[in-house]
Amino acid sequence: MIHSILKKIKSLFMPKKHEQSRHNIILPKPPEEDVDPHIVSQIRKQLWAIGGGKGGVGKSLMTLMLGATLTRWGKKVIIVDADLGGSNINLLVGIKNPAHTLEDFIHRRTEKITDVVLNTPVENLKVICGAGDILGMANPRSTQKTRLFNGLAELEADIILMDLGAGTSYATLDFFLFASHKLIVMSPQATSIQNAYGFLKSCLYRVLTKEFKNDPQCLELIEKGNSPGDDSISNVEDLITAFDALGDDRKKKLQSHIDEMNVGIVVNMVRESKDIHLGRSLIDVAHKYLSINPEYMGFIEYSAMLDQSVNRMSSFVSDGSEIMTKIGFYDLANKVIRKLYKESRRLSKV
Repeated sequence: MIHSILKKIKSLFMPKKHEQSRHNIILPKPPEEDVDPHIVSQIRKQLWAIGGGKGGVGKSLMTLMLGATLTRWGKKVIIVDADLGGSNINLLVGIKNPAHTLEDFIHRRTEKITDVVLNTPVENLKVICGAGDILGMANPRSTQKTRLFNGLAELEADIILMDLGAGTSYATLDFFLFASHKLIVMSPQATSIQNAYGFLKSCLYRVLTKEFKNDPQCLELIEKGNSPGDDSISNVEDLITAFDALGDDRKKKLQSHIDEMNVGIVVNMVRESKDIHLGRSLIDVAHKYLSINPEYMGFIEYSAMLDQSVNRMSSFVSDGSEIMTKIGFYDLANKVIRKLYKESRRLSKV
């Protein structure tokens, strides 16, 4: 039974001749971004971006619960609500009208990002609320994204969780790709799995388009690989082969950026045992068609108690440790901490 279900799921991603895929996105050359090169190394050990291609998978709630769980391990956590245009973390922690939001920092109404950090009812858990009431914030300019990237280094925290919006806008992809640690949240629904795959593909081609933006020959092949109806390059393995004609240096550069696409997969709202395996199915498909190897970070079980507590989440995250342990948040938090420890050890040797 499980084998047949997984087979059906995999078939959703099989490319079909002459059929336009919803995940093929033509990416123009992105604008130049001037991010301080020292910023990346400063926050590399702390920053986790949490995204996914579809809304309604419980991403924001999972981010909050993960953050609250990490504080129980003695970690200082800041959640950045980067779901620009649709933020809701503030409501989940009981802040109806935040005094300051991310918008204030991005629009320079305050100079320091630390001025917009707010306390929550959970000790050692703080938030930066999003700008849900400003439509234009859903598509910030390059300079605004750069300001946020540079500002993140000012935050004093052991772990920073960046909750991203649904979809594949450039802002969402760039925020996700900026983080050294990346999580994609999906639910067992077929549409969620398709969108998670689409998000992965969009991320990969966003990276490649940016890295080869000044190389017309390479960019032409990359666009072919991401173009609907072009059978000459049907997957990333074909793209790598096509780079043979462009020389070893450019092929090595391509391969290095593909290899650096490190992403974790979390299946949320699992109700049945067969749902657990859907994350691994997505990983198999990503390996086959995108030549990347996401890591399965685990699953979170569906909890009716958690569902019913959304309207009083601020108190639930303070005293709901038992249910958080049972449904998988402690396991996920443990994996996050282990990865941070390994990264810290690795960087200390550089």
